[in-house]
Amino acid sequence: MRIGIPTETKTLEGRVALVPAAAGDLVKRGHEVFIQSGAGSLSGFSDENYTQVGVKVVADAAALYEAGELIVKVKEPIAGDLTHLKKHHLLFCYLHLAAEPALTRSLLDIGLTGVAFESVDEDGTLPLLAPMSIIAGRIATQVGTTLLHRPNGGKGKLLGGLPSTERGKVVVLGAGAAGGAAACLAAQAGANVVVFDKRQDRMAEMMALGHNVTALYAYEAAVAEHVADADLVVGAVLIPSAKAPRVVTEAMVKTMEKGSVLVDISIDQGGCFETSKPTTWAEPTYDVHGVTHFAVTNMPGAVQQTSSQAISAAILPYVQRLAAGDSWRDYAPLKSGINVEAGQIVHPALEGVV
Repeated sequence: MRIGIPTETKTLEGRVALVPAAAGDLVKRGHEVFIQSGAGSLSGFSDENYTQVGVKVVADAAALYEAGELIVKVKEPIAGDLTHLKKHHLLFCYLHLAAEPALTRSLLDIGLTGVAFESVDEDGTLPLLAPMSIIAGRIATQVGTTLLHRPNGGKGKLLGGLPSTERGKVVVLGAGAAGGAAACLAAQAGANVVVFDKRQDRMAEMMALGHNVTALYAYEAAVAEHVADADLVVGAVLIPSAKAPRVVTEAMVKTMEKGSVLVDISIDQGGCFETSKPTTWAEPTYDVHGVTHFAVTNMPGAVQQTSSQAISAAILPYVQRLAAGDSWRDYAPLKSGINVEAGQIVHPALEGVV
């Protein structure tokens, strides 16, 4: 199999899908691996690091997509990428098509096969979404903490507090990988943390984080009550491969104190706040009713070295199966990951997107 690793093109995105060690393992299995020149540089991997393990470096995106059959990247293709994708390509990356009807239409028109990281299901778990979700959860708390600082437009509150002051309050919506990571970091910082979910096992995990963590069932009235006096709200609601539900309404946002912060990790799937809209790392925030909103669609791209190492380790076993030939279609986790194929939507969660 000819495997192509292009340079990521989203704003301030520095991740690379396969680090040199992973690419080298594929070369040892007899595959031809191509990488676009400079694709790994922002993650700390030079072209020479790749050539040393047998990877072929090509000059530009056109040459990369021409050389590759299996295209392995991190984020969904955008305008420049789409011009190079062809019907024969097997595309393996995050797609998040539920929130991207225009992209879905483009992929259908091309007629390629698209297998989405976030749709690969291994016995009810999402192994290719989990590592980036954990990173996004930690970033959500880190960024939210700094956005509460007055110079950044915040109310000027230190989440952990100290003797003679109140602790900050963090509300986390969703106790999966992303929400759990956000709650854990907020709890370690000393904040009072309230986590909402509907699964008893996840609520129990959150309670075990510490005495400053409360886990509650996600009744709408309870969410509204706790959002109203929260300093930081982190949205981490996930319906696998489908559009995220809106669990915080604009009316709820209006009840929040000015200078509070909302961070929407669910923005890749359309966002779980009614007031959410996608942003980039170049312009990451905006204000609605005096509340700072942060809704960057590639949060883990800010820590590209860590993220590239994590995603590469997660996807390599699946890349190896994809590269081995059509037998991958009999492997349930990858079969579940097919979003589009031959001009048709395949994944049931995407019905009605276009």
